[in-house]
Amino acid sequence: MVRRIVTVLALVMAGLAVPRPALAANSGVLEYLGRISGTATLSGQYNRQPLATPSMWSQRAYDITGAWPAVWGQDFEFEASEVAARQTMVDEAISQWSAGSLVTLSWHVCPPTVAEPCDYYDDVRGDLTDAQWTEILTDGSALNTAWKARLDAIVPYLAQLRDAGVEVLFRPLHELNETAFWWSGHTGSPALYRITHDYLLAQGLTNLVWVWNVDDWAASTALAKYYPGADYVDVVTLDVYRNRFPTQEYYDAIRAIAGGKPIALGEVASVPAPADLAGQPLWTYWLPWAEYLVDAAYNTDDAIRATYADGRTVNRDEVAVPVNLSKGRPTYASSVDSTTRPATSATDASMTTRWSSAYTSDGWIYVDLGAVRSVRSVQLAWEVAYAKKYQIQTSTDQTTWTTVYQNDAGDGGTDAIAFTTPVGARYVKMYAWSRATVYGYSLWDMSVFG
Repeated sequence: MVRRIVTVLALVMAGLAVPRPALAANSGVLEYLGRISGTATLSGQYNRQPLATPSMWSQRAYDITGAWPAVWGQDFEFEASEVAARQTMVDEAISQWSAGSLVTLSWHVCPPTVAEPCDYYDDVRGDLTDAQWTEILTDGSALNTAWKARLDAIVPYLAQLRDAGVEVLFRPLHELNETAFWWSGHTGSPALYRITHDYLLAQGLTNLVWVWNVDDWAASTALAKYYPGADYVDVVTLDVYRNRFPTQEYYDAIRAIAGGKPIALGEVASVPAPADLAGQPLWTYWLPWAEYLVDAAYNTDDAIRATYADGRTVNRDEVAVPVNLSKGRPTYASSVDSTTRPATSATDASMTTRWSSAYTSDGWIYVDLGAVRSVRSVQLAWEVAYAKKYQIQTSTDQTTWTTVYQNDAGDGGTDAIAFTTPVGARYVKMYAWSRATVYGYSLWDMSVFG
């Protein structure tokens, strides 16, 4: 199954099929991308080296258009001077987020067969033998351990971003279908992505929105075989260099792989024209790669300005990433099956802790937002013990409850419930009365966005 956004068209609406657990169930960025999909597209800009001036190309976009890109992109890089400047890049990422930008990070990473820093052509664009691929994918082997040690180099930086409240559109092992990089174009490439995901999640990096990426140099029919699986991806992206803009076959292929997840243009050579984005409206953002922005073979200032000024384009001053109103707020439940799984574990913004009720059919959990707030959406990330039938109820006084959503066909995974008109509420409750298992009800996460 796939992740999906449910728009509530009436006060109460029957539930539809839901996906398996989302990776970033409590992500405001992911909720935002899902909400704008089909109606708006975020402008963006990749910057790359030198990391000592980490927003050089975003500044150039501003100089051309008078507007800041909505998405700021950078890379952890591989050269000695760039590795030494990673802290400067992270500091700028925090500043960009604070100013309203979304943040996306990639990594032209050195292979685990060599030390870091390394050479671009000999190492980053090098190859592993089949025997080395077998070893890197074997848990506990020397190369597998070396790969995890390589990931450890960026864990402190990603943790800084987490602690600063920055959600990162993280695009590791980009262009996974390409043959240009040591990590790409191999039958083991999707497995390496899964190992990378699992290892970084185990380090407590719950602020990562996982972005899978391929490019348009290979046939559109060859993209899906590099997909690591829906449980490892939040956003599906395409890099566009062979074509000025994705052909319909690439657009259709990416949509089919995404299965309802947000899609975006991870890198482009040419800034998409307004008419192109209107014709393929599901792209949620696009980023020119650094110097391509000013390459006359791909872009003109007038064309860039036209897209930035287009009505469907969202620039930085228009970004409205929702706030997780429930994070860390007082939370109460009808029961718990263990003191180690309290109600507050559903609102701690962690996907490694959970609330679990007693083994009864009648159960509820609600969060106190502290004041009447404007609620845009609710997300529920179910553990195996999910509700087959449940309601979302809201209240302003903890006495009178109003049902604003009902699901009569729940099948677990993650439910993302968006309201066409924001709901005023201080208290938000999930009330369930039909269990899927002999156990009670269990939620990894209950997020309320406003």
